[in-house]
Amino acid sequence: MDALITAAGRALATGDPLAALKCVALRDDPPALALRGIALAQLGELADARALLRRAARGFGPHEALAQARCVVAEAEVALAQRELGGHPHTLAAAAAALAARGDRANATHARQIALRRLLLLGRIDEAAAASAALAVQDLATPALVVVAELATAEIALRRLDVRGAHAALQRAQAAAVRAQVPALQAEVAELLATLQRPAARRWQAGTQTPLTLAEVAALLDSGALVIDLCRRGLRCGTATHTLARRPVLLALLQVLAEAWPGDVDRQTLIARVFRTTRADDSHRARLRVEMSRLRQLLAPLARIDASARGFGLVPSGAQQVLLLQPPIDGDAAALQALLADGAAWSTSALALALGESQRNVQRALADLQTTGRVRSIGQGRVQRWVSAPLTGSHSEFTTVLLLPATLPFA
Repeated sequence: MDALITAAGRALATGDPLAALKCVALRDDPPALALRGIALAQLGELADARALLRRAARGFGPHEALAQARCVVAEAEVALAQRELGGHPHTLAAAAAALAARGDRANATHARQIALRRLLLLGRIDEAAAASAALAVQDLATPALVVVAELATAEIALRRLDVRGAHAALQRAQAAAVRAQVPALQAEVAELLATLQRPAARRWQAGTQTPLTLAEVAALLDSGALVIDLCRRGLRCGTATHTLARRPVLLALLQVLAEAWPGDVDRQTLIARVFRTTRADDSHRARLRVEMSRLRQLLAPLARIDASARGFGLVPSGAQQVLLLQPPIDGDAAALQALLADGAAWSTSALALALGESQRNVQRALADLQTTGRVRSIGQGRVQRWVSAPLTGSHSEFTTVLLLPATLPFA
């Protein structure tokens, strides 16, 4: 075994890319190219890292399938860091199978964890949970693998508002990170732990707004109140839930009615707020009646909508309160900003894939956000990426977990 290659591998395993580069920086053989690529990836030079990993994969011969599979896995991780989510998952799955068949269980597990993290970025929480459950304890052979697995478990729990489960997973991740002695992993665990204490939403009630942590949001949703959830664009009352993600007019009507509760809202205000016009005519009033009829059908038996002389009022069944849960970020592009808030540079295509929107719609939203200074672009053409400007001064002031795609499915 080449002593310099061994030393570089050990340095990378402990999160010391500079020490690894000192061992292999002047070498161009495939093992050295692969290690240089991984080192540059740890230093954030993702484009150069990917090029080196591809050169290394081509350099290994047909009888070096193990080394080639390791390069495929390393390149997949770099692609994930670049937020290129539209690749071919079967390529990574094939590499994981090849590694497992040749006895490299640690890298096979790492490959499966990369696939799991991709599912989380795409908001496919149920699939991510199934992939996480499929990881056997014996597969987590190193503390670093345990950290990544527990971080994924914590994120799945957070997306499902299981704050207690998330905290337990993060405590296990923190202990494993100490054993791994990798500063980057320790910092990632600390960042996710801090998320539990940050404001995640705002409660609107009687004209006042109150910031809520994730635990407070979970308690609010379980309180039995009629909650109009603008974060995840749905309605919840006890165990009954409805999604309004694809019915924005009904959600907008509910928002205006909830803001006025226990009072009513005049028809002119409803038309102006929901249909975004200041010059109402008979067609707007007719449309309002149609949408109110649809909303009544949706709400039964959770609540009713009473007509008054001036407009409409929301009346919940029983003695429930009506609460409005608002995002920590104002604006229609809150989910887009939430994705960008992770600090990574996203391509337009990756954002469209994660949000389930057309690329053209995402481009228009990014252009609007750029004019107000909330996002900025890096590069041009095919290599253009988008990053978020600091939100209200600092990313650390609040968490955007509730705004991420598919955070919690509604029935």
